[in-house]
Parts: sequence; structure tokens; C-alpha cells
Amino acid sequence: MPRAARLEYEGAFYHVMNRGRGRQRIFDTDDYYQAFLETVVEAHHRFNLQIHAYCLMSNHYHLLVETPDANLSRSMRHINGVYTQRYNRLRKTDGSLFRGRFKSILVDADSYLLPLTRYIHRNPIETKRPLVKALADYPWSSYPAYTQPGKKPDWLETQRTQDILGSKHKYAGYKAYVSQGIDADIQQFYNKGNIARVFGGKAFKEELAVQEALSEAGEGKSHIFAPLSADKLVDIVATVYQMTTDTLLKAQHGRKEANQARKVAMYCCQYYGDYKLKEIAEIFGLSHPGSVSTALHDVRMLIKSGRLLNQMRQIERDIIIKRT
Repeated sequence: MPRAARLEYEGAFYHVMNRGRGRQRIFDTDDYYQAFLETVVEAHHRFNLQIHAYCLMSNHYHLLVETPDANLSRSMRHINGVYTQRYNRLRKTDGSLFRGRFKSILVDADSYLLPLTRYIHRNPIETKRPLVKALADYPWSSYPAYTQPGKKPDWLETQRTQDILGSKHKYAGYKAYVSQGIDADIQQFYNKGNIARVFGGKAFKEELAVQEALSEAGEGKSHIFAPLSADKLVDIVATVYQMTTDTLLKAQHGRKEANQARKVAMYCCQYYGDYKLKEIAEIFGLSHPGSVSTALHDVRMLIKSGRLLNQMRQIERDIIIKRT
């Protein structure tokens, strides 16, 4: 049976895992863990792979990554291949290390980025025999970077997760959040014997289907090689909806069409401009990133219903023109 093609596009989020062949250890001592992290950092610098969370266990690893350049497979070939070479040098052996190609799950970041970091970080205490009494004592995960000042390396991206949590006391707030345990829907998803390739709600999956359809038609995000500025994106949406940019940037009470266009403009800033929720909130004069998340959800529901297909086609055509 042929392998299923991976879903790769700019700005996608993935939960990536791999396990040692025959469940063998892939990390024997601190030198091995460190060699793996060095390889991850290389992928960050060489391929612009954004690392949002990680946890290295004795015989497998978890990475939560973002691909601004739609190059997950290339990045992971580097990580798995180069680390295998380094592992073999450390053990003075040769041969394959991992059980096969890596497992990747495409993640709806707006809905699941925060709880998924919690799932990944709780791995050391969710085993039959917990590896540590306190997660802060486990040295091979990104948990300390989220809970202790001065622990975050330059290559680790924590801001987006912290913005979603929205706690004024970000370190203590995240620690309290993780202590609450794993979400039931995440626990159910990962308890399945054959984990699906996509983790998200119906709206997220419908959006992926729309993007695939647009790509097949010679349109779609796969043809946009660099993000546009918020000014240009808002201008494009304003043109499609035949409104002024000021109308989109300021809240319009009771004007259904203007409110829809404003939400679409927020959606485009995130999806085609790679702006974070906090940045979008500032652009559109909102006091909290949570309001942006609500707007993005509304747009995805409209995409799911098919009521935005014509507008999105025109917006993407205009974006392509501005990038060429």
C-alpha cells in the first residue's frame, strides 16, 4: 500500500513523533539527548523550523513545530538522519535507529496548541512509573522554559502559547495549567490505535479541503511564498468587499457585512501574513487575543458552510498578484 502523502503548507503546525526501532532506547546518556537537541537547533536555523514544545523520552520523542516554509519532510529528514549518524558515532555502531519515517499530525493551532503543549510536557509523569516527581525536575523537555524565568533558549518559541493562555503571571499560570491534567478530547485522540493525520474540528478540516481545492485550481496558499503585510491584506479584503480599510479596522456594530469582512481580514492576517493573535488584536484595536480567536472561528464556520468560497477565491487571486 502506498504511503499517504503528508499535508504540508506554509504556517502549518505539527505534532511530530518517532520511536526507536523495536522500541529500543534512542537516548542512552545526557550526551545523546544533547546531540538530538543540537540537531533540532540546526533544523531551526537551516530550514526555519519553529519549535514550540518538545519532550525527549528514552525511546521516543515529541516535537510541536511550525513550518513557515512548508518544509516539514525536509526538516525531519535532517533531524532523524543526522541524529542517527551522531547516535552511531557515540555508540560506535551503525545501522538504522528509528522504526520508520516519523509520525506527524497536522494540528489546528488555534484550538489545540495550548492543550497539546500540556500533553507533551506531561509525558514524564504520565508513564506507568513516573520518571520524576515534579515536571520541573525533568531536564529534557521545554517545560522549564514555560515555567521558569531565564530558562528559554533563543530557538524555542513560547510566546504564542503564552498569548493563548492569557495569564498575567505567565510562568505560574502555565504551571498551574499543566497541573490540571490532560484534556479529555486530547486523551481520547491519542488513545486511538491508529492516530489520524489531522487533529482539529470539522471547520479546520473543511478549511484544509478548501485549500486543497483551490490549489488544484491553480490557486491557494501553496503558491504564496512569503507573507504579506497587514496593510496589504486589509486593503485586499476591503477591495473584495467594496469597503474602505477604515471600515475593517474599526469595530462596526450592527453592520453584518462589515463585521464579516473585518473577521475575514483578521483571518487573512493570520493565515497569509503569519501574524500572531496578539499582533492581530493590536492591528484591529481589540483588547484581548481571545477576541481574535472568536473571529477566526466564525470565519472557519463560514468556510465550512461554503458561503465564503467566492470571496476567498478572489482574495487569494489578489494575494498571488501582489506576490508576483
